[in-house]
Amino acid sequence: MSRFPVLPTLLVCAAIAVMIKLGFWQLQRADEKAALLVRYEQAVTLPEMAFPQTAANDSLVFRRAGGVCLEPLKPIIEGGLNAKGEAGWRHIVTCRTGAEGPGMTVDIGWSDRFDDHIGWKGGQVHGIISRQPDHRSLIEKAFGKGAAPGLMLVLTEPAARLEQSAPPSIKDVPNNHLAYAVQWFIFAAVAAIIYGLALYRRRRA
Repeated sequence: MSRFPVLPTLLVCAAIAVMIKLGFWQLQRADEKAALLVRYEQAVTLPEMAFPQTAANDSLVFRRAGGVCLEPLKPIIEGGLNAKGEAGWRHIVTCRTGAEGPGMTVDIGWSDRFDDHIGWKGGQVHGIISRQPDHRSLIEKAFGKGAAPGLMLVLTEPAARLEQSAPPSIKDVPNNHLAYAVQWFIFAAVAAIIYGLALYRRRRA
């Protein structure tokens, strides 16, 4: 009879323990996301507020808000959809709002041309609070790494010559954490079964 493989067994057990821990972590994330979605649904019904000048807060997403863009700065062009679901380009502008705050980011509308020169001058704006485009990698998003994107106001009345960008929708907020948890638990179970069968065959050899 061959010696019991201590080191491989320890490594497999450690891997299984990590998978199980990741599964429970995803269950925790699922509960947190469910609570966040409830807050989002409540935010839709609240009255308009002034666009926040503080750090990004998830509870403010989907709130109606307004503000004053004193001076539009360099625009950013991002791929995106309009309110009809057509693909094109979102025109995003960072605004100076005065010495009292850090400014705000505004999605002023959508067009089907990347090189549209809108010449928007700013002013009073109203819209729905969303998150700015997230340029983190898939791994960073999955594990909550990197700085989360700040808040942005998606205008309900787009700038002249533009169409309304697709407004933020709660339906677009994923909550796949339960499925991820099940996957990790399945991985752990499969690893335990395969290694157990390998040990069984080793003993019978």
